[in-house]
Amino acid sequence: MSGLKDDKLKPMPALLFVSLARPLAQVVDVLTFGARKYAPDNWSKVEKERYWDALYRHLGAFHRGEKEDPETGIHHLAHAACNILFLLWHETSED
Repeated sequence: MSGLKDDKLKPMPALLFVSLARPLAQVVDVLTFGARKYAPDNWSKVEKERYWDALYRHLGAFHRGEKEDPETGIHHLAHAACNILFLLWHETSED
C-alpha cells in the first residue's frame, strides 16, 4: 500500500507509548496505588504545594541511593514523574 498522508508535523504519540512503555507502566502503577488508597481522582483535589514537597522527597530519596519507595515498592522516579504530572495539570488547569 502506498497511499499519502500529510502528517509530518503532527504529534507522534507512539514516541511516548511505545518507546517509553516500561517507565510509563511504573507511573500507572503509582497512579493505581493512589487510586486504591484514596480515590481515583483524589490527586486533583490536593493543593499543588503538597506535590512540590512530595516531588522533592522522592528525588531526595533517589539521590541518596534509594531506588524504590518503601510503601509502594515502586521506583522513586515514577513517583516523581507523577508529581510532575500533577503539577503540570495544576499549572495548565488554572484559570
